Amino acid sequence: MQKLTSVGENLVQQVSSRYGLSHDAVVHMLVAVNNGNGSMAQFNCPELGGSGQWMRGGMTMVGDMFNHGLKATVDSLCLELSEILASHQVFPIIPTGTPGSNHWWPANLGQPLSSGAQNNIRYAIFPGRLVIEKEGDVSIYDTLNHNIGGVSQQQGSGTSLSFSSQFGTIAVDSLPIISGPAMKPSPQVNFAAPEPEEPAQQPHPANSTSQTDPEHKEPPLSAPENPASESMERHQDLNQILDIIARMAQLRDQGAITEEEYNAKKSELLARI
Repeated sequence: MQKLTSVGENLVQQVSSRYGLSHDAVVHMLVAVNNGNGSMAQFNCPELGGSGQWMRGGMTMVGDMFNHGLKATVDSLCLELSEILASHQVFPIIPTGTPGSNHWWPANLGQPLSSGAQNNIRYAIFPGRLVIEKEGDVSIYDTLNHNIGGVSQQQGSGTSLSFSSQFGTIAVDSLPIISGPAMKPSPQVNFAAPEPEEPAQQPHPANSTSQTDPEHKEPPLSAPENPASESMERHQDLNQILDIIARMAQLRDQGAITEEEYNAKKSELLARI
């Protein structure tokens, strides 16, 4: 469990009592909001419907997608936790460049072009470098000639990370590792519908319909439906769109783009969902 300062512990107890949530659930959400730099959160909290996502000023997603009361609770909770993080020292101060710090990447890399978190994994993108933190282990990859546009996590058992560049979607484990443990890829699963095999020629008995009825035809074989592939692709696309919107929100907050530019691009991206 994440350590808290005495101030952080008191605030968590107050929030827990006010929302009717357990101490651990509030800490879980506090860590998720903190990992999203106070503007977004990806969480998996059974008391709040399981897996979900929150974005400040944007879309809130929960496991029970039509439970609007739960969405409102998650949005209110995350907003309050974001304000608490901005105005109080709720976590013990950890030196820059060490696991658990808000600036957890090696200090010699400077400031990242972008950073984010998904579930228990954090990433930071630098010129020529991609840094991944998983369960306290920090790994640095050489991005070669890729211009990384975003990182996404394959859902399901195990861990499979990929990123988008000018060359398409590339698996993180295909990059040269400079330091730290390599990310272990998940077992590969082929979601494509298999090609139907040619049926073996079987001898027909004398009273077979195919011999007595010349008009009889075997029904054509069709490839089995595979809804898992479409669901996985939709989920990955959604994660990538939410990552882009979060990065744009950071650019807006930094004054790099205007509120109008941000809202126009966000509407365009949400229309793709």
